[in-house]
Amino acid sequence: MTISMYQASVPVFRQYLAGLCGILAKAEAQLPALQVDAPTVLAARLAPDMFPLTRQVQIATDFARGAPARLAGLEMPVWPDVEASLGELRGRIERAIAGLESLTPAQIDGQEARRIALKVGGQPTEFEGLPYLLHFALPNFFFHTTTAYAILRHHGITIGKRDFMGRS
Repeated sequence: MTISMYQASVPVFRQYLAGLCGILAKAEAQLPALQVDAPTVLAARLAPDMFPLTRQVQIATDFARGAPARLAGLEMPVWPDVEASLGELRGRIERAIAGLESLTPAQIDGQEARRIALKVGGQPTEFEGLPYLLHFALPNFFFHTTTAYAILRHHGITIGKRDFMGRS
C-alpha cells in the first residue's frame, strides 16, 4: 500500500488543528477557575526567546494551510496576524480547516517533485514537494502545535494527549 501526498498532509493537518482548537476551547473554559486571565496566557511563552501562544497558533495555521496549498500550486492567501483572544484564534483555526477541506487529492497527489520556493529566515529556499512536506512543513507544524499545548499545560489547563491529537 502506498500513501499519497494528500493523505500525508490534509487529513493530518485537519486532525491536529481540530485538536488545537479543542484545547483552546478548554483553556477558555478553565481560565476563570484557575484565576488566570486570557491576555496572560495569550502572551505566555515557554522561554524568553520563544514566540507567545498567540504566535504559535498563527504559525501552526500558516503551515497547515500553506503546505497543501503550495503542493497544489496555489497561492496561499495572506492572513493578518491580528487575533487577540482565544475565540479569535479558534476562528483562525476553523478558517484553516475550511480551506483544507476545499482541497482535493487530485490537486496534491503526484506533487512529490514540485518545486516549492519560499523564504526561510529571510533567505530564499527551494524544496521538492515530498521533502518540503515531510522534512519542513510537518515538523514545523508539530513544533508549533506542541509548543502551544505545552504553554497551556504550563498554565494549569487540564488537557492531555487525546486532546492534543484531536479526532481522526
